[in-house]
Amino acid sequence: MNDRPRIQVHTGDITKLAVDAIVNAANTSLLGGGGVDGAIHRAAGRELEFECRMLNGCKVGEAKITKGYELPARYVIHTVGPVWQGGGKGEAELLASCYIRSLELATANDCRTVAFPAISTGVYRYPKDEATQIAVDTVSTFIEKRTMPEAVTFCCFDDQTAELYRQAVAALRKG
Repeated sequence: MNDRPRIQVHTGDITKLAVDAIVNAANTSLLGGGGVDGAIHRAAGRELEFECRMLNGCKVGEAKITKGYELPARYVIHTVGPVWQGGGKGEAELLASCYIRSLELATANDCRTVAFPAISTGVYRYPKDEATQIAVDTVSTFIEKRTMPEAVTFCCFDDQTAELYRQAVAALRKG
């Protein structure tokens, strides 16, 4: 393996990334919605919705995998993050589970490169700083003990979110 860091931060459109799998911050129906979910469904084409209908939804904290169809990514891993309710309803554990279940599916499907959006930080209102820390810590712990995936990208929609991820990743490297 090269000496590039295994965790990277990218600002841009997750639907344009040429990785083995992109993760979709889905809703429980898996049939598309707003934000990154709607963007992924639009970019992948109608076949994605058809395959998602066969999956019978997805529970919060779980993940399911489909083909990427018209996306550059081979697969879409759909995970359902928790809606923020103040932090006392198991949100942190559920959010961490989204990352773990997604990485387990990526590994099982031989995905060397995976990109995540900032799960639950949009309409689900999870505080971005807390969500970022959970994402970076969970992914770091997962890949520390495994060779796959080889690289994980946190794909952020805006510079402000990307900066939070860069800071969390930098702190990890210092620690």
